[in-house]
Amino acid sequence: MGISRDGRHKLRLTGGKKKIHKKKRKYELGRPPSNTKLGSRQVHVVRGRGRNYKYRAIKLDSGSFSWPAFGISKMTRIIDVVYNASNNELVRTKTLVKNCIVLIDSHPFTAWYENTFGVTLGKKKKSKEEEGKEEENNEEQKEENNEDKDEKDKKSYSVIKKIGKAKQIDPALLEQFKQGRVLACISSRPGQCGKADGYIIEGDELLFYKRKMDKKKRN
Repeated sequence: MGISRDGRHKLRLTGGKKKIHKKKRKYELGRPPSNTKLGSRQVHVVRGRGRNYKYRAIKLDSGSFSWPAFGISKMTRIIDVVYNASNNELVRTKTLVKNCIVLIDSHPFTAWYENTFGVTLGKKKKSKEEEGKEEENNEEQKEENNEDKDEKDKKSYSVIKKIGKAKQIDPALLEQFKQGRVLACISSRPGQCGKADGYIIEGDELLFYKRKMDKKKRN
């Protein structure tokens, strides 16, 4: 017998059996879950009712993740499944489902940030002596560059610097960038669209999930 989404096989509220007065219908059809795993990309095409197609992801290892604070998205590698609110078994088996928390590679985002604002994310703090030497070298380089640049270039450089100062990154997120791995949430349905897309977690949401994961580690 196939999987059916009808309610005729269920008992009444009183506990009595319902009389089955008709057979199963095509529109009541159900299918087994995809249980998308971490691995090299493998997607099956499933024909649905009305000649619509579903893309059943069997294995996925990458996805398009957005950074809401800056309004950008990058294709990056999914490293691991870390947390799932519904079932710990899905974490153990590394199953990708909607709203599960995953670790992703942060290098595409750090590269974009460096190209845009001229600042390297997750750089370790240096000693005062090293900072002093770097400042001297930077001043010499700036003097050489300023001689060659026009006024327009100077303006654009100052605008970029202002933007860089205005956009402050969450300290908890900055720590993750130092490790090269960032927590993200999957917002797409891999078993329906064949993609594992999502967004980087930051702010209160990041603190919430960190508390949840720490609690699980203690238990």
